[in-house]
Amino acid sequence: MDGIVLLKEDHKAVEKLFKQFEKAAEDAHAEKRKIADQVIEELTTHTWIEEKIFYPAARQAAPDTKDHVLESVEEHHVVLWMLSELKDLDAADERFDAKMTVLIENVRHHVEEEEKEWFPEVRKAMGRNRLTELGDEMDKAKKKAPGEPLAVPSAKS
Repeated sequence: MDGIVLLKEDHKAVEKLFKQFEKAAEDAHAEKRKIADQVIEELTTHTWIEEKIFYPAARQAAPDTKDHVLESVEEHHVVLWMLSELKDLDAADERFDAKMTVLIENVRHHVEEEEKEWFPEVRKAMGRNRLTELGDEMDKAKKKAPGEPLAVPSAKS
């Protein structure tokens, strides 16, 4: 699978979870906890494969995207810390829904920038064969991704 397609599929999966969360009843704490746990798992894996594999390759192929990569890593930093806080926060806590809402807004912004502004440049610079190699590499790496958001490199920087 093409690496950009793989990342977009991840984006769609997370967006689906966001919509489920937004549709959940205000007092559906167990349902919201379950969705949040899935979001934490998906985003932790996604940010890890982006930072370990995709971003370095994209930066090498399209050096003009350096600023975008650096901004994306900083956005990951914020998201990963929010994920780590959500992981330990009771879904009945009055801050839980607010924290998820801010997370959703941050991730949607990040996804929009990647898909509209950055991915087209990277696709042009890399070509189909390289993107397919990256996709295979990222797909295999998902199995090795940490389960802890703060284990992703950008969480520490």
